[in-house]
Amino acid sequence: MTTDPRIEDLLRELAPQVLGVLARRFGDFATAEDAVQEALLAAVTQWPADGLPANPRGWLIQVGYRRMIELVRGEQARRRREDLVARRDPDDRQYAPAADEELTAERDDALVLLFLCCHPALAPASAVALTLRAVGGLTTAEIARAFLVPEATMAQRISRAKQRIRTSGLPFRMPEEAERAERLAAVRQVLYLIFTEGHTSTAGPALRRVDLAAEAIRLTRALHTRLPDDSETAGLLALLLLTEARSPARTGPSGELISLADQDRSRWDAAAIAEGIALVTGALPRGPVGPYQVQAAIAALHDEAPSTEKTDWPQILALYEVLERLAGTPVVALNRAVATAMVHGPAAGLTALDALGDDARLAGHHRLAAARAHLHEMAGDRERAIADYRAAAARTSSLPEQRYLTMRAARLAAGPPGGPASTELPHRPGRS
Repeated sequence: MTTDPRIEDLLRELAPQVLGVLARRFGDFATAEDAVQEALLAAVTQWPADGLPANPRGWLIQVGYRRMIELVRGEQARRRREDLVARRDPDDRQYAPAADEELTAERDDALVLLFLCCHPALAPASAVALTLRAVGGLTTAEIARAFLVPEATMAQRISRAKQRIRTSGLPFRMPEEAERAERLAAVRQVLYLIFTEGHTSTAGPALRRVDLAAEAIRLTRALHTRLPDDSETAGLLALLLLTEARSPARTGPSGELISLADQDRSRWDAAAIAEGIALVTGALPRGPVGPYQVQAAIAALHDEAPSTEKTDWPQILALYEVLERLAGTPVVALNRAVATAMVHGPAAGLTALDALGDDARLAGHHRLAAARAHLHEMAGDRERAIADYRAAAARTSSLPEQRYLTMRAARLAAGPPGGPASTELPHRPGRS
């Protein structure tokens, strides 16, 4: 069955809200997620034929609530679980929540879910993976690609995390200040990863997933509102805004990828750029300086430059060197190598890339091949550039990126090289 994209977008927006309601009522995150998945499946089956209900959120809550009751009653520990729920809520709240209950900025269930999934009892990688699934709506395969690990490995990681949440007895609420501080780094990373998948999708026909990028910005803004003095959260929000500001110019009329060098910068979102620059400018002096603030400063230099040629590449390279000391991932090293080429020439950049070839997380990744192709093109080595562009195209699951890389190879093979390839490499996570 082909689902209406509008229904898919609506379900992605509503899923964390419904999960939050059920987890809050029953205190069982894992079972609540199962119930929500079944409610979403029912919606995908029924809504295209019957039309959208008057209150889609309420419809999902009611279906999920009924399924949750069935799941709870079907377990051997039914009486103990029901007693636990009864003790947790007064008698006058033992019913399905009101379908028209409004969410407020002070009680955003999606934000509470973020902190619940990022509990320190979970390994950081498991916490991030679980939250991407529960809040971001990513599939297991998408999360596995983002972390550069096999899908089976990621499925096991998510399953173990759900089981840990199930047995922990954690209440569904925003944690106190001390607990919040322990989970904050993982929460920020989750928001960053959700945005990254939205900004440049790892697979599929579209370059972007606008819903994911917008949700990541919304949740980060909500987190910043709660923690206005946290400089790294401000830096993260700045980074997302400064990166998203370029989105209107990243694709052409047919959805084709347009490199940073070829973008019409008049189409960039000036208001988002101004907000992002103000945020990072205010955050850096407060300290301590963290990776997101440094990345935001790099993004600001890109956004303030009138062209690729007039970009302050020496300053960008210096910031990448700082970033590598703060968060020395292979992807950061990849970006630093490109910046090195822009300052010291393509030979220096290729030497830096050669040092990354032994890293198993990048050895077969399309971004390494794409960067190498770009630098070979800069150096005038057409044959190697063509080979690397084709290799990169074969390794990516994103159709727009695949078409772009194939086109670069074809243009080089057909005649004199065209304009420079993209010097903007999305900051993909480098951890496993």
